[in-house]
Amino acid sequence: MNVPVTIFTWMMALLPIILLLVLMVKFQVPAMKAAPLGLLVSLVTAVAIYKAGPGLLIYESIKGAWSAMVVLVVVWTAILLYEMVNEANAFQIFRKGLQKATPNELLQILIIGRVFVSFLQGITGFGVPVAVGTPLLIGLGVNPIWAICICLLGHAWGNTYGTLAVAWDALVLQTGIASDPAVLIRTGLWATAIIWVWNFVTGIAICWMYGKWEGLKKGFFAVAVLSLVQGGGQVAMSAFNSTLACFVPCCISFAAVLILSRMKMYSSPWKIEDSQVMNRETEGGADGSEEADKDLPSMTFHQAFSPYYALTIITLFVLLVGPVKNFLGRWQIGLSFPETSTGYGFTNEAVASFSPFAPLTHAAFFLLLSALFGYFYFSRNGWIKQGGGKAAFQRTNKKTLPSAIAVTGFIVMSKIMGGTGQTSVLAQGIADVLGRGYIILSPIVGMLGSFMTSSNMASNILFSNFQYTTAKLLGLDVAAVLGAQTAGGSIGATMCPGNIVLGTTTGGVSGSEGVVLRKVLPISVAMAVGVGVFLFLVFVVFGA
Repeated sequence: MNVPVTIFTWMMALLPIILLLVLMVKFQVPAMKAAPLGLLVSLVTAVAIYKAGPGLLIYESIKGAWSAMVVLVVVWTAILLYEMVNEANAFQIFRKGLQKATPNELLQILIIGRVFVSFLQGITGFGVPVAVGTPLLIGLGVNPIWAICICLLGHAWGNTYGTLAVAWDALVLQTGIASDPAVLIRTGLWATAIIWVWNFVTGIAICWMYGKWEGLKKGFFAVAVLSLVQGGGQVAMSAFNSTLACFVPCCISFAAVLILSRMKMYSSPWKIEDSQVMNRETEGGADGSEEADKDLPSMTFHQAFSPYYALTIITLFVLLVGPVKNFLGRWQIGLSFPETSTGYGFTNEAVASFSPFAPLTHAAFFLLLSALFGYFYFSRNGWIKQGGGKAAFQRTNKKTLPSAIAVTGFIVMSKIMGGTGQTSVLAQGIADVLGRGYIILSPIVGMLGSFMTSSNMASNILFSNFQYTTAKLLGLDVAAVLGAQTAGGSIGATMCPGNIVLGTTTGGVSGSEGVVLRKVLPISVAMAVGVGVFLFLVFVVFGA
């Protein structure tokens, strides 16, 4: 890289990120307005400081718009699924059924906000857990802002080995560590060990949000059991099957939570009446009153949840049945781009098929089929009246527009920064200043990449090779640094603007992204810093 790494170029590269954080966290500017401003600053910096020409900027912008489209189809279909279920008033049935099966309110929240969203992350990813889980929690009576925070925390641990391990595979491919089985295994162990701690921390955070010390006391055992199954199970599975390392423990956690619900400490009705997480005014029939039940449709719990059953079955069938996945995955759409360079010689290689989109094996396709299933099933039984499907479709389009602007702005900004060398300067500058102390920031670099791109996979593509090279040059443990990189990406999944926008959109609180970010940011940053300090003590101070 020929881009000069100076304090000035480093600060200019950091400026768009700082601007976003200040606007969204400090001044509560909606993502729809903050994203274009961040993009504008990155464009000015790219031209004035990093010597990017118009051709490079156009191509990188098209790449960003294409990547945003792939995300936005998930947004649209996830909202459509929610609106179809909501049109049939099925969420009220679902809430009452879950309360009867599991009368402990905190355990109900953990079932959706930890177990179910983790399961979705294990098979789909792409923000689907946040987009789908948020309205389900709202249906339980959770305040929309807190519902988003819970889903962000609940699914984040699965961002390395979830989506059938695409982020892990990206790290292995970028660094070539598959050629050294010992390093590969040790990297997996470091990654899963850190993520196990992260899994436990986020569970504790959810309990604390619900009821502070009282919630923590009640939920600690459940969190510990689920963390053992999910985090510990992932450690064990990663050693011999990385593809299913997240998915299998997530499946087992359903059985674990079923057992927990029948234990004495969770089988009796329990809730904290003044919990900040709950919106008691909108609970409707949550208390089971006969007056509230009169307006409910005559459907069972399983009928109410049937579109989500359909989503699970379709996804598993397509992704886990090899011949089906291979057949449907043949149809791919990708864009070709020529090689581009900045005035400093920072080069983006030519790409024959950039980020190929396989629509028939994409999460959006599964969500669309599930939404259509819900519409026809509910309509057939009279639970969606004439014109209800059209109304749901119109609400979906209205809700998607703000997120489209925000997501596109964020992703195009990340492409501009990556394609002009700004992202590389950020990482290189940190390494040059800190020397071996760089290891303290290795998880923060992964978190930064995840925050910028809303993807752990993209973070690993951006930074894993840099982290590998830096670790080699500084004489640091490569496996620990790479493990911290991808674990940092999982930590950063809680604060990704793209994921937050998905939540605020399906939760009906668009424009509140800064409020959500302010609540989850301290947890994520504290965890990443804690991991970095631990690695620094182990490998630098004590010289392990």
